[in-house]
Amino acid sequence: MVILEALALLAAAGFYLYGLATSTPASLGGAVFMLVLLLLLSAWLFVVGHFLWRGYSWTRAAILTWQLFMLVIAVPTLTGGYVLYGLCLLVPPVVAVVLLFQRRVVAFMSRTSQPPAAL
Repeated sequence: MVILEALALLAAAGFYLYGLATSTPASLGGAVFMLVLLLLLSAWLFVVGHFLWRGYSWTRAAILTWQLFMLVIAVPTLTGGYVLYGLCLLVPPVVAVVLLFQRRVVAFMSRTSQPPAAL
């Protein structure tokens, strides 16, 4: 789910870049900052998704923080009359948080013993 969110954020950065290339922004510095921010957040989500796949326990806090930020954006969008966009922003964080606290995921990420090192 985290990798899918990272891909969606990367796609949003691509659409934003296309919008910058086809129109003149009000503030070029602000537009470039927003593009860099989208790209950095996408890269960060890819890294967190990679280390989640490898079973690192610190990724749960990073994923939960990102999902809470998404909820903070989704709820005002939903209540502001943009129901479709709000649901598109609300459903992935809810699913990710439910999956994050499943028993199998918690057991996978809280392994205390490592397999013996191969020579």
